[in-house]
Amino acid sequence: MIAFDLKCGSGHSFEGWFASSQDFDRQKADGQLVCPLCNDANVEKALSVPNVGRKSNQGTALAPQRQVAAEPVSGEVMNAPALSPAMVEMMQKLAVAQAEMLKESQWVGRDFADTARAIHYGEEADRLIHGETSVDEAVALAEEGIAVAPLPFPVVPPSAKN
Repeated sequence: MIAFDLKCGSGHSFEGWFASSQDFDRQKADGQLVCPLCNDANVEKALSVPNVGRKSNQGTALAPQRQVAAEPVSGEVMNAPALSPAMVEMMQKLAVAQAEMLKESQWVGRDFADTARAIHYGEEADRLIHGETSVDEAVALAEEGIAVAPLPFPVVPPSAKN
């Protein structure tokens, strides 16, 4: 997985995780990327500093290390408003509820729209599914009377898990 710093047209910065740079490009082209703060679909990669590890032949004796006192981490994002403890608790409960629901749901990946239609029209067994689809395809499903809803938190496909 690759983490990209992203920025919307309104200037909000956020992070996105992708299987590859091509995956980012595909999701952007499919209209799947939106700002989590304002729902702006004009999302671009922001400039970011790469995380480059130390070479294995670089010992600590080669470069003196400056001792810096550790600052306590607040857990807040610098450019985002602070969340109230009640909001944090609610989001944690929502994440747990989503994880519990997904235990009973089948990952169908990019076949989500086709599988949802097949279930709706009785061509496949009725079951809970989750996967990937474009915004346009989700709208088309809803217009056909097929119940769809975006998940509040990202889901890592089973094939991408270690």
